[in-house]
Parts: sequence; C-alpha cells; structure tokens
Amino acid sequence: MKIGVPKEIKNHEYRVGLVPASVAELTHAGHSVLVETKAGDGIGCSDTDYRAAGATIAKTAKQIFSKSDMIVKVKEPQAGERKMLSQDQILFTYLHLAPDPEQTKDLVKSGAICIAYETVTQDGGGLPLLAPMSQVAGRMSVQAGAHYLEKEQGGRGVLLGGVPGVPPGRVVVLGGGVVGSNAIEMALGLGARVAVLDNNAGTLERLSHRFGPALQTVFSNRHNLEQFVLDADLVIGGVLIPGAAAPKLVTRAMIKAMRPGSVVVDVAIDQGGCIATAKATTHADPVYMVDGVVHYCVANMPGAVARTSTFALNNVTLPFTMQLANKGYQRALYENAHLREGLNVHKGAITNAPVAKALKYKFMDPMEAIRS
Repeated sequence: MKIGVPKEIKNHEYRVGLVPASVAELTHAGHSVLVETKAGDGIGCSDTDYRAAGATIAKTAKQIFSKSDMIVKVKEPQAGERKMLSQDQILFTYLHLAPDPEQTKDLVKSGAICIAYETVTQDGGGLPLLAPMSQVAGRMSVQAGAHYLEKEQGGRGVLLGGVPGVPPGRVVVLGGGVVGSNAIEMALGLGARVAVLDNNAGTLERLSHRFGPALQTVFSNRHNLEQFVLDADLVIGGVLIPGAAAPKLVTRAMIKAMRPGSVVVDVAIDQGGCIATAKATTHADPVYMVDGVVHYCVANMPGAVARTSTFALNNVTLPFTMQLANKGYQRALYENAHLREGLNVHKGAITNAPVAKALKYKFMDPMEAIRS
C-alpha cells in the first residue's frame, strides 16, 4: 500500500502522523511511505531521518494526497486538505465530527473512507487511540490553568499550591476519565485542593482508592455542579461521550457567578466543549474572557508538546495502521471490531451512530458499508 504523511497545517500543530520508526516498520512490511518535506521538523525528525527509515520525501501536500492509498495524519483535515481527498482513499486521523458539520459535509462529498482515532475501541471498554492524548491534555490543563491564574494573565493571582499560612487554590475537575484522572494527579502534585465530579459511582470509587482522602469525590448533579464550580479557582472540563458532542455541564449563569479571575480549561472543546461559554481557541491566541472568567479552550492542546505527543500517539496507532496496510481496509475492519468502530464515513455514508444523530444524517451500519 502507498501511505502518505502530510505536514500538519492546523494553527501551531507540530505533531506528525508517523515517526521514522513507524515508517521503518511499514517499509519493512513492503509498503511505500511518502512524507511531505519538513513534516517532522516540529518533533526533531528531519527529512534525512525519514529517508533513512525508507520513506520518499515529497515537496508538497498535493503530491501526498494524489499518490497515496491511505493518508495518516494527526488532526482533522483542514478545508484545503479535504478538497484533495479522493474517492476510495483511506483517511486515518482524529476527526471529531459531531461538532463539525462543515468537515463532515466535505468528507461525505469526498467519497473517502474516513477512520477516526477517537472512536476506535478496545476490549473492556476505553478508547486506546484517544487515551495518550487525553493523558497529555489532562496534565497540560493544570499547567495552563495555573499559568492563567497569574494576575498578569488576567487571573485571580492564586498560586495553586499555596504557601504555609495561605490556603492552596481550589481545582474542580469535571469527569473522572483519562483526562480527569491525569488532571487530578497533576493538581494534587502541586498541592491544590482538588474535587472531581462524575455521575458514575464506580469511577468515583476507583479515583477514591487511587488518590485517597486528598481527593474529594462528588457525585455530579446540578446542585453539586453549581456549588463546586462557583467555589473553584480553576475548573477543568474533561467529559467525553465517544463520538458525540460533549454535554454542556457548566452554564452561562454559573460562569457569571464565578469569582472574577477564575479560570476554566475546557479539554472537551474538540467535541464542542462542556462549558456553555466555550469556543475553540488556538495556541496563537489561547484565551478570552467571559464575565471576568478566563477561558482556555485550545482545541489541540497536545500539539504544544509535539514530540512527547507524537511518539505516544504512534505507540498506539501503528498496530492499526499496519492492519489497514497489510490487509486492506475492508478485511482489516471486518476482522477487527474495535477498528471498525473507528469508521465514521464510508464513501458518502455516515457510519458512526452518534455523529449521524448529532448532525442529522442517515446512519449506515459499518459492517453493511464495508460489505457493499
């Protein structure tokens, strides 16, 4: 199979779909890999490194898209990239379609086979291709929140860990999944007072066992949400419904009632955000204010630590990339139900039920799609 790796073009996105070691695995298996020049510069991997791994270097993204059977990326294709997709071409990347009707429309129109990292599943539940980026984003959320609590950044001037004689800052984490648990670990490590809200009693029990009495576990309902959000210095939104738009847990009224200079970090922004006042921002312009509250809603947070993120992502995506390349997408999806869950768009049909529901498309079962 001919596999193409374009340079990412989203704002301040430095990650890359394949690292040289992954390229070497694919070329050793008999596949050809075409990498756009300078695609790996942001993670410290040069064109020379890719050539040594067996890749061919292309001068432009157009060459990548025109000559490849499968495109392997990190972020969702931007408008210009979507125009270069062709009928029957495989796209393997993060998509986050539910809150993005324009992208969905373009992918449907392209006739491509679009497989989303974030909806691939695993035995026992969980999203293995989303997990490493959720780990990174969860840890970064506390780092970003602590920074924007500084007075000169518009925050309250609160040090999360406090000092002897002065209470530490209050951190409230919404959602106890991968993002939430990593945010909790970082916030507790800084010495903050931390509470997590989740509507799954089993999740709260797991977190309580892991972190002990230092973590306050709270069942999520409207009353508790309002009470804890209004008392927080930093709120981190980390809720996720696989494939679907995130629920709006923090209302505009709650934001208005928070103390001026408080900070919210909406890690769920890729799926539309779980804070009513959230809108996607970029690393170039990461924050804005609503009712005196600092909002950090960068849609590709792990891109800021591109090297760590890229290698962590390749560790989990490469086995699936190999399956698609070795078997062809139809056999790979037919034989692997977890990979089949990643199929979001197939030759003009929406094959992910939450996306179809969110955007009012007719749903086609992925097994039916690959057999057609």
